Amino acid sequence: MLLEGGLRWQAMSLTPAEMDFVGLKAAAAREIALAFGVPPMLMGLPGDNSYANYREANKALWRQTILPLVAKISAGLGQGLAGWWPGLRIEADLDGVAALSDERGALWDRVAAADFLSGEEKRAC
Repeated sequence: MLLEGGLRWQAMSLTPAEMDFVGLKAAAAREIALAFGVPPMLMGLPGDNSYANYREANKALWRQTILPLVAKISAGLGQGLAGWWPGLRIEADLDGVAALSDERGALWDRVAAADFLSGEEKRAC
């Protein structure tokens, strides 16, 4: 093809080699996400979406990845500081996690509907 007058050739689509590179890049990102326990859906990766929506994927991230890691770190900190503060417990405040708010709401609904519990027992839950 002959271009004159300052025109230059610009490809409008990807070559097969470039398309394969994009696929390999997405596959590598998916494997890294899964290694760290992050659902690929939350990273915007196409393909195998295991969860019905982002809310479920976000809950799974918190329940299966973040909270166990926080518990492990908290236990290590508590063990290291036990010499200075005996009986110290370091825990995550689950009430402050917005992703788990619907689970807390469902728990409060079940507790409120339990007629066999007294008011003090309901507050203890």
